[in-house]
Amino acid sequence: MDEDNISGKILSLLEEDPGMSAGEISKTLSISIAVVEKTLEKMTDTREKVLIVDDELDALVSLKIALEAEGYNVVEAKNGHDAMEKVQLEIPDVILLDLMIPGIDGLEVCRQLKSDDLYRHIPVIMLTARGEIDDKVEGIELGADDYVTKPFNLKELKARIKMILRRNIDM
Repeated sequence: MDEDNISGKILSLLEEDPGMSAGEISKTLSISIAVVEKTLEKMTDTREKVLIVDDELDALVSLKIALEAEGYNVVEAKNGHDAMEKVQLEIPDVILLDLMIPGIDGLEVCRQLKSDDLYRHIPVIMLTARGEIDDKVEGIELGADDYVTKPFNLKELKARIKMILRRNIDM
C-alpha cells in the first residue's frame, strides 16, 4: 500500500470515527502502528516544508538545524535521484538545491522539476559554490527562482526563503 493510499484510508476511517485511535487504525488497515503514527504526523504537520539537497554533510546539518529553529519542516536529500524521490513523496514548499551533487546534478534536477506540470510551481533556490555569471544565468534560465552562492549569509538566506514563500502564497 503506497503512502497516498494509506493517508486516504486513514482519513476515511477518521471521518467515520474521529475518536479512532492509532492502534485501532493499525488493526483495521493491517499496517504497523508506527506507519499509522508517522502518517498521522505528516498529515497534521502544517509547517512550511523545505527540501535541502546537498551532499556536503556539514552544510546540510547546519542549515537543517538553523531552518528547523525557524519553524520549518526540513527534509533532506544527498543526491539528485534522492531529491526527485523526496519531491514526489514530500511535496516541499521550497527547494534549496546545490548544483554539484552526485547522480543527477542540480541543473538537471531543476530542469526536470520545471518541465513537470506537477512540480513546476515549487520554488527552487540554487545554493552553490559555483558563482560564475554563466552558472547563475543557466540556473535562472532553467527556472530557478533565486541563486545564492556559498559561502552564504544565513540571515540573508532565511530572508530569501521567506520572500519566496510569501510570493508563492500571494499567487
